[in-house]
This record gives sequence, C-alpha cells and structure tokens, in this order.
Amino acid sequence: MGIADSMQCSLWLLVFMVFLQFKYSHQFLESSQYEAIEKIKQLLNFPRDLSSWSDNTDFCNSEPNTALTLVCYDDNITQLHVSGYNWFPNLPRGFSTDTLFSNLALLPNLKVLSLVSLGLRGTLPKNIGLLSSLEIVNISSNFFYGEIPGEILYLKSLQTLILDDNKFTGQVPEWVGSLPSLSVLSFKNNSFYGSLPNSLSNLQTLRILSLSANNFSGQVPNFQNLSNLQVLDLESNYLGPNFPNVPKKLASLVLRKNKFSLGLPKELSSCYQLKKLDISFNELVGPFSPSILSLPLLSYVDISGNKLTGKLLKNMTCSQELSFVNLSSNYLTGELPACLHPSFGSKIALFSGNCLWNREQWQHPYSFCHNEALAVSIEPHKEKVKGGNGKAVLASSMVGGFVGGIAIIGLAFVVVRREYAKKKASKTPQTKLILEKVSPAHTLKLLNDARYISETRKLGLLGAPPYRTFVLDELREATSNFDISNLIGAGSNGQTYKGRLTDGTAVAIRSIKMRKRHSVQSYTHQLGRISKIRYCHLVSTIGHCFDCYQDDSSVSRICIVFEFVPNGTLRGVISEANSAQKFTWTQRMGAALGIAKGIQFLHTGIVPGIFSNQLKITDVLLDQNLHVKISKYNLPLLTENKKMDTRLSSSGSKGNDGQRLINKEKNDVYDFGVILLELIAGRIIDTKNDIDVSKDILKVSLTADEIARRNIIDPAVQKECSDGSLRTLIELCIRCLSDEPSQRPSVEDLIWNLQFSAQVQDPWNRDTYGNQESPGHV
Repeated sequence: MGIADSMQCSLWLLVFMVFLQFKYSHQFLESSQYEAIEKIKQLLNFPRDLSSWSDNTDFCNSEPNTALTLVCYDDNITQLHVSGYNWFPNLPRGFSTDTLFSNLALLPNLKVLSLVSLGLRGTLPKNIGLLSSLEIVNISSNFFYGEIPGEILYLKSLQTLILDDNKFTGQVPEWVGSLPSLSVLSFKNNSFYGSLPNSLSNLQTLRILSLSANNFSGQVPNFQNLSNLQVLDLESNYLGPNFPNVPKKLASLVLRKNKFSLGLPKELSSCYQLKKLDISFNELVGPFSPSILSLPLLSYVDISGNKLTGKLLKNMTCSQELSFVNLSSNYLTGELPACLHPSFGSKIALFSGNCLWNREQWQHPYSFCHNEALAVSIEPHKEKVKGGNGKAVLASSMVGGFVGGIAIIGLAFVVVRREYAKKKASKTPQTKLILEKVSPAHTLKLLNDARYISETRKLGLLGAPPYRTFVLDELREATSNFDISNLIGAGSNGQTYKGRLTDGTAVAIRSIKMRKRHSVQSYTHQLGRISKIRYCHLVSTIGHCFDCYQDDSSVSRICIVFEFVPNGTLRGVISEANSAQKFTWTQRMGAALGIAKGIQFLHTGIVPGIFSNQLKITDVLLDQNLHVKISKYNLPLLTENKKMDTRLSSSGSKGNDGQRLINKEKNDVYDFGVILLELIAGRIIDTKNDIDVSKDILKVSLTADEIARRNIIDPAVQKECSDGSLRTLIELCIRCLSDEPSQRPSVEDLIWNLQFSAQVQDPWNRDTYGNQESPGHV
C-alpha cells in the first residue's frame, strides 16, 4: 500500500471515529438527559410549533426560542429556561409538580433553572433539594403556595432565588441567611408575613433584596454591614417604625407604602452611589435633609405623602442626573430650588401640598406647615411618672389587658406632656402650648372607643386601603381636573365624580361646597367619624381632602373619597323594568342580610352610632361580586344643605329624649322594611300609599294558602322560594313597617330572622335542585 493510500485510509478512519463519538454521545443523552427533557416537554404539554425537536435532534445545539432555551456544556445540560409568556400552557389532567422536579433532578449538572409563567400550582416540591448544582432558580409568575421548603438549604451553590408573583405564605425562614453564596433574593408580590429574619444581615454576598408587596411587619434587620447590597426594595408592607440601617454603597432604596415613622437617619446623605430613593407614603416625621438632592448619581426621588419638615432654599444644588423629584404632601417651607424648577432642564418636579412660596402647584399657607410640624414633633424628655398615677397605671393594665394598655399609654403620654409643658413654660413664658385636659369621662370614652375598634375589626374590613388625607392635585389628576365626563352624581350637597388614583384604585369622590367659612380644625371631629365608615357592607371611606381659600385658609370645599362600587343599585336587579338579570330568592335574602349587618355596624360599630339614615333601595349599591353596600349615612358633613327626606318617614314621633333615642334606632328598621317590601314584591315602592297598600296585601297573604301567597310576590322568584322562608320574610317585613316604633324588631332580630329564613330555604333548595346549586346560589 502506498503512502497516499495510507493517508487516505487514516483520514477515513478519523472521520468514522468522530461520527461514532457523536453518535454514542447522542445515544448517552437519549438514555438520560434527553429522555428527561422529553418527559418535561410532555408534562408541560409543550406545543410542537414552538420546538423543532425530533428523535434525531442534537438539542444542545438547537436554536433557542421565546418559550424554551437550553444551554449545554461538555454534553451536559447546564441551563433550562421555560417561559409561558407567549403560550401559557394548558397543563394536562393529573399534572404533578413533584413529577416535574423529579425529572429535573435527572439533570445532574443543571445550574440555571427558570420556569416562568407556566401555571404551576401547589407547594414547592421538597425534591428541589436534589438539584444540588443549582446556582440560579426563577419560578416567578406561577401559583405556588405554602411555605418555602427547607430543602432549598441543600442548594449550597445557590446565588439567585426568585419567587416573585406567586402565593407563598408563612414567614421567611431563618435558614435563608445560611445560604453562603446568595446574591439575589426576590420574593415580590406574595403573601409572606411576620418579621424579616435577622439572619438576612449575614448574607455578605447579597446584592439585591426585593420583598415588596407582601405583609411583612416589624423592624428591618440591620443591613449596614452588607457592603455588596445595591438594591433594597421593601415597598407595600407594614414595616417600621424605625428607618432601616442601610449600607453606604446602596444604589436603589424603595420603602414606599410602609409604616416608617421615626425620621430619616443623617447617614442617608452619605449614600453617594444612590440612584433611586422612594420613601413615599409612610408616616415619616422630622427634618428632610436637602443635601440628599445633591447626591451625585441620584436620578429619582419620591418623599411624598409623609410629614417631613424643613426649609428649602432657591440656591441649593441638585444632582445633574436628577430626572424625577416628588416632594408633595409634606410640611416643607421656603422656596423651591432653582435646579428643580420645571424651566430648568427636563426634570419632572412635583411639590404640591407643602407650604412653599412657589404657587405653580397648590400650597398650604405657611401657618399650616408650622402648626402641623409642631403637632407631629416628639419632644425628648427623661422625666418619669411618679406617685399614685403610676400605681393606677399598673393596676389598670393588669385589669384592662390589651385595650386598657392602649388607653394607659395614651394617659401616660398626656401626663408626661403636662409635666414637660410646665417646665418649658417656666423657662419660655412667651411660648404657648395648647394641651387638652383629659377628664375621667374622656378616659372612659377612650376605653369604649378601643373596645368598639376591636369589635369593628372582628366585623369586617381587614385589608381595606388605609384612610388618609389626600392632596387636591391627586384628586384633580384622578378625575381629569373634575371633568364633567367623570361626573356620576349631583345634588344640593355637591357633586360626585368617578376617579382613578395613581395606583389604579377606582374611587368615587364627593365634592362638598361649604356655604360658611370655617377653619380646618372645625371639621376634625366630623372627619374622624367619617373615617370610621369602613365595613364590608358599607361604601367605605378612603380619605378626604381640603380645598382652602388663600386669604384666610378657611375651607371652601371638602372632598370625601369613597371606594367605587361598579354595579349600580339594588333596585336595578329587583324591580326596574329594563333589568337584564334579576336577583334570585337566595340572592335577595343575602342582600337583605347584608343591609341589616350594615345597619348594625352603623349603630354599634362606630362611636357614637349613626342613626336615622333614611335608607332607600337606591342607596344600596352592588360591588363587583354583587354584594350589597350601603352608601348613605346620616352625618352632618354628608347631609349639609340637604333637606330632610320625609317621603317615606313614619316615625318622627314626639316625646322625651329617651323615647326619641329608641325611635332613632327604629327609624332605620322601618326603612329596612320598605326595602324588604320591594325585595319581596319585585315592584317599585316609591310613596307612602305604595307602602300601605303593599303591607295590607302581605297581611292578607298570611291568612291565605301557599298558592295565594306565592301569587303576590315577584313572579321572577315564585318558584324559587320555600313557603317557610317566604312566610318568615313577610312576617318580618310587616313588623318592620309597624306605625308604632316600639313594635318594630331590633336590628339583631332582623339578622336572626333573615338567617333563619335562609336556613329554612336551604333544605327546600336541596329537595328541589338535588346536588346542583339553586339558581343564583351565593
């Protein structure tokens, strides 16, 4: 054989060996990792058009797409990215996340795992601990719930853990601080609660900590020694009151919508790498250091919605990087720095609701900020309460428990302020301090208020937006400057506009024009009562806003902000001729029970109670779930300039004060009876004659047989109600409409009878509809 033939033979042998190497390598992947990936595709119901895989595909070299990306190294899968953003998977019946992660565990060299927006649900499987090579885990935008499994602690190489936009609950475990290489920790938009573990301060490699939109509370751990931390995002929690200690190299600090209230630390002005600062909508008091605005890299600042004080100067310097500044709704005085003026560069600067000289945006008078700053300041002192008062405090706290403890703290604070005021007055006689004298009767009122607040929380509005004071500019923006296109109601008491706040919350804003000039302080008590209207069967108040005259700071109008209730009135699903869908009998009982509970809250859930509300069926609104909400309350501010409506009144009886008090409670019961009458009859009840005629028909029906009784009620529900349930409501309605207030049932009786009517109806529903739900079952 010649030399040329020998070289040609060697070349063919080399090609053949390369072919065999590729073939057997591919066969090895087919028997392990390839099969695992194919199984994962089947589990996720992966659409064929998103992948070009076939039995002969070298998937390590396949083209990535928006749904799937694989990365290999040395014929081992090291990264797996699956995203459902563009093809949200229809997971097969019987899908198991445990099986999914068991197949993922067959990829021994997997370092990056990203399973985003795939509709995965259930608890995070414990066998995630088998993926010991993982360095990055991202399972955001799924439906995982429950606590974080402790098996994640086995992932010793873990650098990034992202669990955003799921439904995880429980507390963040202490062992998180034991992950030695963790640099990114993001749990945004879940339902975690409790305090943050102190072990987080041990994560020396941590660069990003994002825990926004959860239910965390309490103090923030000391992060001052985390020299690598660059991003800290704790927005929308209940953390506080102390401002957190943060490292000087921080680049982004977001603490928006928390409970921080004890002032800004001076060290914040030394964070020279800070680019974003958002501490808006907290309860921060004390001075705001203008030097923060001159931090060299700062581009975004929002301190709005706090109680920060301080004087701004026109010649102050600002960072050249600044593009957005929001100083609104604080107690700042002086003049807006020239470097923040809209004419200076392309910056966006918001500063309304302060007491600045600049009038391009609405400002309070200087005296407002001066007085409010005094009201929120906390004077330091070291005096101790001595003598008999201390013993009384101790005894009361032992007897009164938690509620008594709250009142005692308030009383102790008053005592200390008195002592402090006396000493200060002796040193500075020219200074006047206004102190409220607390009588024993007032102390008893505090205790009663605390008791009612506790009961109120039990009755029902946990999770509602916190009541707050709005700035007029916020409401102008929400309503397009009170544009007529947003007008949804008008009357002698003002106009009501639909609006949308910057966070997307839909609201109804009632603008009330004041006929007489009074100071802001004159409305404090009334607004305090309005702020307590927060219950699941009431259109709850979210806040208020003052619009004041510039000359004397008296109030020209008040805007009350309510939650927006979108589905019209109860009459629209009961008796209006053009109603597209009418309430069933079950829904009508549920609506009646909701109204009764709303009345009960107005009477007993607010101190003092709100009576004689002159309720009509058109004052009852329906929310997005068709639950009822009362929208009318007998409060002076909400009924100013409005004539008393005597159209359906029957109980303006005269007599002594005690009798009138009893009648006040029974007035709402009568109005409830009119609403119940319309729920039963299914036709509009608008006059006293309508009431009398319909009531007489109901009385006659009680002596008739069941067929005759059904013929007098709304034809839409004749076949849906049991006779026992119907009789109960008819009897209750007649009692409510009694001309003698003392013969009317109490609100508690209303609720008991309505619940009894529902109990009588339930067996009838089961006998009639079997295992199926009755029409309109709530």
